Amino acid sequence: MTAELVRGQNHPLDRSRVEIRIAAGVPVVAGVTLGDEQGGLPDADAVVHPGAPRRPGVEVPGRAAAVHRITVDLDALPATVHRVGVLLALAAGSGAPATFGAAPAPSVRLTAVDGTGLAGYTLTGLTAETAVVAVELYRRQGAWKVRAVGQGYADGLAALLHDQGLARAAELAAEIEAAAAPAPTREAPTREAPTREVPAPVATSAAATPPATGPVDYRHPGRRSTPAPGPTVPATAAAADGPPPPVAGDAAGWSMEERLYNQIWGMFEDLARSVAAYRSASDFAASRLAQELDEVLADPRNRLGTAADVARATARDRHATLLTRARAALDRDLAQLTAESEVVEPALPPAFARWDNPVWQGHHVPLERPMALRLGDLHLPEVLDLRIPMLVRLPLERGLWIDSGPDSLARGAEPGPEREFGRRELGSALTDGPPDAAEVRRLALEAAVAIAARLLAVHPAGEFAVQVIDPGGAAGQALAPLVETGALLGPPVPGAQGVATVLEGLVRRVDLVQMAVRSRAADALPPDLDTAEQLLIVHDFPHGFDDRAVTMLRYLADEGPAAGVHLMMVADRAQAREFGPVLDPLWRSLLRITPVPDAHLADPWVGHAWTYEPALAPKGSQVVRQVLTRLAEARRAAARTEPAGPPLPPTT
Repeated sequence: MTAELVRGQNHPLDRSRVEIRIAAGVPVVAGVTLGDEQGGLPDADAVVHPGAPRRPGVEVPGRAAAVHRITVDLDALPATVHRVGVLLALAAGSGAPATFGAAPAPSVRLTAVDGTGLAGYTLTGLTAETAVVAVELYRRQGAWKVRAVGQGYADGLAALLHDQGLARAAELAAEIEAAAAPAPTREAPTREAPTREVPAPVATSAAATPPATGPVDYRHPGRRSTPAPGPTVPATAAAADGPPPPVAGDAAGWSMEERLYNQIWGMFEDLARSVAAYRSASDFAASRLAQELDEVLADPRNRLGTAADVARATARDRHATLLTRARAALDRDLAQLTAESEVVEPALPPAFARWDNPVWQGHHVPLERPMALRLGDLHLPEVLDLRIPMLVRLPLERGLWIDSGPDSLARGAEPGPEREFGRRELGSALTDGPPDAAEVRRLALEAAVAIAARLLAVHPAGEFAVQVIDPGGAAGQALAPLVETGALLGPPVPGAQGVATVLEGLVRRVDLVQMAVRSRAADALPPDLDTAEQLLIVHDFPHGFDDRAVTMLRYLADEGPAAGVHLMMVADRAQAREFGPVLDPLWRSLLRITPVPDAHLADPWVGHAWTYEPALAPKGSQVVRQVLTRLAEARRAAARTEPAGPPLPPTT
């Protein structure tokens, strides 16, 4: 939950890597000061600005704009840095007001890299100031906090920098203003430090009022309008008055993988806000039509006749015009996002890619774990053909629940465009008609195997393992790829004895790992303990589970992720009603996904209901089996060359 700060208030930070998102409403220059314990600046290198946008742990935009995104890695900052100040200054020559008092109140939001809100501050009460220190991140007793400052300076950047003890503050202020000014040509910058292009302006909320001078641009606030430093894009690549061509990895990050991850999250937010704006405009048009019709009908004398007909026709025409404009704005945004998706999808690494991506054909077992994993796709009813990858961070912090019950069947089988889209795209799983309950259970198990195979494929050989509980023995056919390639040592043992054996072994593993971590004695673990991360697939729950087994299952769901044990339930919640509310915490702790398209997930920005589609292999494809075969070969090769087991998994 985002903490809303007032001037002078501070708030602890529980993340070392944060993003600072600024929305000013008018073009401003954004920068960062890196101060010592007293807040002093030793030299010009302690100021990160558009002319020098990168320092260890900090990256700022390279131009003046109405919105900015600044990335800060607190762990990467030099040890001498104790205060990180975020400064804003009105951009000269940009048509912006002369003072902050004549401009909209700037707002600053601190978020984690995944978009989770941490703290926010709106700078109110500014009058004649032209530069301001908005917020400050400071280190106190080894921990970082954020403070809402709001200290303004009427004499601009020079006075701000001089107040912090910087010599030759006026010269640096002039250099910053020159570097942030819009470049008249595409000539190379005169400074040696690389520059960043201006982020695309966006609306600060879904229902923002468009300016009178032109349409609102709803693109993501932190997305650069040109690619990351690399080969120069020819001037003829895009029209002078149109957006530049999209580029894969066009987002902030310390690696290509992180850039793609952040770009996908940016696309996710872009689509959410664009659709929110369209829905808001549609609702406004409908309410305005109703209001105008009510006014026509309010006077009985005007309900009939030519004047009434003309008034009603005018109201409906105005309604149609508003809807047409709203749809045109949405279509413009969707065209940009679709073009970006077409560029990003082929560039995704295996962990982020669909099973039909050619990257899987040349897949090799990685040397390190990726930062995230694709669980499926998300889309909205306004645009069925644009799908956003659903990525979750690794290691998994929550277990998964693949709902094989009638709720997912009832929603997924409803007629409509989303169902038709899902049937068309998931041809490997869905038939021409709605699937029955048995088919949904089969699809749920198929989705579980696909996720397990993906997890195995993106981890180094020997550092991830899968175990299965199947008391009824009904999962044999679906588990065949795992068993035949050695990912499972054999078919799961049926009955209550098989349930107890697997759960007792994993509970023992969690207990031993927790004791070793607390005691800092990882070398004291028993030699027979497999320290690889474990995924437990539970099928046919609660068949074969007694009260003791349920207690162990709940223990693994709560304590397992921190010790490298992750839970995946393939179950119908209704079948476990006999246990009553005792299992409610278990269901709430798991991330629910469905084997058929179902609109049950919400985004963190505007709360749309997104339709989730599972990531299944194409019909007739052997890609999952091929990937598991390569993994088995790599595991055998690693066993020959490295007889020692993998290190203790990191705790969260």
